Amino acid sequence: MGNNRLKILTKGFFKENPIFVLLLGMCPTLATTTSAVNGLSMGLATLFVLVLSNIVISAIAPAVPDKVHIPAYIVVIATFVTILQFAMQAYTPEMYKTLGLFIPLIVVNCIVLGRAEAFASKNGILDSALDGLGIGLGFTLSLTVLGMVREILGSGSVFGWKFLPGDGMLVFIMAPGAFIALGYLMVLFNKIAKKD
Repeated sequence: MGNNRLKILTKGFFKENPIFVLLLGMCPTLATTTSAVNGLSMGLATLFVLVLSNIVISAIAPAVPDKVHIPAYIVVIATFVTILQFAMQAYTPEMYKTLGLFIPLIVVNCIVLGRAEAFASKNGILDSALDGLGIGLGFTLSLTVLGMVREILGSGSVFGWKFLPGDGMLVFIMAPGAFIALGYLMVLFNKIAKKD
């Protein structure tokens, strides 16, 4: 893999991290990260849609007229979200119930549409796939870490494994805890990223 392709793949981890740097996709970030499993599941669902929609959009972009490129991209993204939704309903119904409304909302997630418009429509298929993979992995990592912090502080467990006695601080399972944990993680992330 060339140096340029490695940069495309890894920029989503730190330089263009969707959560901690670009502050994109805050609605699913704050709503679904009550546990590490939820954060990981939402991240993987978004990663699936990002990679496949980036590939298809990169392939069809030259043939799509400028006047209809956004609606065309939304149709592509919606197709993959629908496939994902049906697969989750069939194979992981409990996770689908937990994530609920946020799976269909991937269609209008600014991370997915932003990558389609800013990168996939202007680059080749392989580079677009790597971009979707990198941004998706960065998003997944961010959601999982945020979910872990909230679950540890809120219930004394991680990935459902209880390791601290007591109930934890309930505020971290609720909406205010999401903002508090996200704020502290953003500060920590930016301090670490500036050292690199």
